[in-house]
Amino acid sequence: MDLPVTIRKHLEDFSRNVLFDQSRTQPSSKEHDVYLPHDRRVLSSLPLQMSLFFNMWFFPLWWISETAMLQLKYPALPDYYKFILVTVLILMTLIEVIRLYLGYTGNLQEKVPELAGFWLLSILLQFPLILFQLFNEAILIQPLERGVHIVLACFILTQALSGFLALRDMVRHTESQFLLQQFD
Repeated sequence: MDLPVTIRKHLEDFSRNVLFDQSRTQPSSKEHDVYLPHDRRVLSSLPLQMSLFFNMWFFPLWWISETAMLQLKYPALPDYYKFILVTVLILMTLIEVIRLYLGYTGNLQEKVPELAGFWLLSILLQFPLILFQLFNEAILIQPLERGVHIVLACFILTQALSGFLALRDMVRHTESQFLLQQFD
């Protein structure tokens, strides 16, 4: 069941205006057609964007609960785990901020390098760190910690999968555009 052409055109124009950064200086109508042609497909991934949005609002809650739990169990931890957990918290905070920024930029502006960086940070750094905090019983995991780590791990896994699909689509589209430009 396809939408009528006029409704589809209006929906595409609406999504193009909502998803792309319009805060730049508005070009003239001739230049505007060059930047946002009407026949251009939007490649941004809605599931990835929704997951990034909810993760952005969940992350401060995760950080506050993780910091509070670390403060409570800090005296009972061995010295090497004190150092490891503080380091992991600092690393995860920095990585998560960078990762969310790259995810937003790569997805909404359809930039392959940023989305690839987001995906690599998710798979190679953030996911192993959250699994370490989730499954290492020697760090005296509290119930609140386990709950927020499970939610964050689900966010990261969902974003890794939907990010891979979005990245694959963007690379295929960029490749086809490159091949078409060679023949023009």
